[in-house]
Amino acid sequence: MSSLALAPTPLRRDPTPPASIGEGVPHSALTPVFSGLRNGLHLLIAGLTGLVIVRTLLGEVPNPVGVVTLALVFLASYVGGSELARRTAWRWVVPVWMAVLLLEWLALTLLTPDAAFIVFPLFFLQLHVLPLRAGIPLVLLSVGLTIWSMSLHVGLSLGATLGPLVGAAVAVAVGLGYRAMLREAAERQNLIQDLLATRAELAATARDAGTLAERERLAREIHDTVAQGLSSIQLLLHAAERTVTDDAALEHLRLARDTAAANLQETRRFIRELTPPALDTQSLPGALARLAAAVERTATGGGRSTRVSLHVTGDAVPLPMTLETTLLRIAQGSLANVTQHAGAGRAEITLSYMSDEVALDIVDDGRGFAVTDSAAQSPDSFGLVAIRQRVEQLGGSFVLESAPGQGTAVAVTFPTGPGPA
Repeated sequence: MSSLALAPTPLRRDPTPPASIGEGVPHSALTPVFSGLRNGLHLLIAGLTGLVIVRTLLGEVPNPVGVVTLALVFLASYVGGSELARRTAWRWVVPVWMAVLLLEWLALTLLTPDAAFIVFPLFFLQLHVLPLRAGIPLVLLSVGLTIWSMSLHVGLSLGATLGPLVGAAVAVAVGLGYRAMLREAAERQNLIQDLLATRAELAATARDAGTLAERERLAREIHDTVAQGLSSIQLLLHAAERTVTDDAALEHLRLARDTAAANLQETRRFIRELTPPALDTQSLPGALARLAAAVERTATGGGRSTRVSLHVTGDAVPLPMTLETTLLRIAQGSLANVTQHAGAGRAEITLSYMSDEVALDIVDDGRGFAVTDSAAQSPDSFGLVAIRQRVEQLGGSFVLESAPGQGTAVAVTFPTGPGPA
């Protein structure tokens, strides 16, 4: 017998139930439960239909050939309809499948009362593959048809009436419980995916920070050793040139000085290549100005109009490469949020140099959002998580202010120690 769901499908967040039992169920601790329910439904329908066939062949049932043929057609419709519903996205397949099964079951029940028991697994099937607004009315219709068909065979009785009603009530309760478990499995899988994405983002941030720190260390070591040594050699050779009168020796000194100068220039190129690209030829304010202009161009190219302005207060002082890079990356991440999510018409970057700290503020007039714990854990907040992690790694402070319809403000502050960094 074909399985109603042989392969997992992407997780869905809409309330529409899957077309087949087990379809859309993420792999989790509840997977054996879903598999057991699915296999149990298969066995129940196959077993009850087989019971009808066996009792027909062994007993005295009018038109046994018709009963056996219709029972086999019912099983074929069950298997074929489940496969078609699993393999296609046509919305009409499931309703037509349910209608065909119901009509075939009703015809089979009119031929033999034994087929009435098949209605119980049909209850579960109807509740699972159809939305509740359609599944529950169909279950009630099935109950009515069962009572009517049984009355034709044995007449109306308390047992023939209560049996289908109790079975339908149990099926509805189990169906609601199944849907609750399905939602729980989906929410748990979503949480796992969010945690994995956050972990990957934090790992990437840690790698970036480590790479930047190593690049800074190498640039500093080369500058303090090789570059300074070559510069000193140049000065010594230049001084020696003023004291040497021999033309041949003087030519050798000049050649040595030119070689030292060329190597010093190459060394400085290595140092520049070890600095962040946006900072290798300009200061941090210059890099932020270029970033603001680039964001404006990107927003315009995407059909939006976002004006980005930069304000620098205080006297600009040299900062450690890691700190300048972090400030630039924070500005990039914040402006990315502005262009992608905020729908802002204006954003302002403020870089403030103070005596013992440096501050960066990014304020926009976009749609904003409610700053809550759940908002901080949403998939759209990974950029903010990365910014907070960058700030905490360098011992800074991070402040986020926002409200629906009132824009967003991100403020970070880093200590630089007394005097210039």
